[in-house]
Amino acid sequence: MTEKCPNGVMSRELSVGEVAERSGVAVSTLHFYEEKGLIRSERNRGNQRRYPRSILRRVAVIKVAQRTGIPLAEIAEALAVLPHDRPLTVKDWSALSRTWRRTLDERIERLTRLRDQLDGCIGCGCLSMQECPLRNPMDTLGAEGPGPRLLEPDAV
Repeated sequence: MTEKCPNGVMSRELSVGEVAERSGVAVSTLHFYEEKGLIRSERNRGNQRRYPRSILRRVAVIKVAQRTGIPLAEIAEALAVLPHDRPLTVKDWSALSRTWRRTLDERIERLTRLRDQLDGCIGCGCLSMQECPLRNPMDTLGAEGPGPRLLEPDAV
């Protein structure tokens, strides 16, 4: 569904439907991304949204980040410092991926700790999460704060 300008050159702008089709993202999702400031569009004379072709790369980055579990707020924060008027570059992607790599490494560490300790409390057979004599004698971990203290020691 490539639009051609009268002079035969490929149009630099895409409709919301074309972006949805090319990116594999629903039109409603594109509207949501725009509402959250992740992407931007211009309006034509008919008040229809028009996106630069570079939006396809930006939407791809958003999708990849979401698939890795990065919250939309963090994605928006990271993209906010990048210009909307040009495609994302290799340098841009490198900066984003370095930031997100740290986040993913921390998440992997927490999940690994969870996996390795998951059967520790219940594995003893007492089934007592509050006063387990092996993992939490006299509920001493309760003084450190709420939540699963052994699995999330950094939680506030």
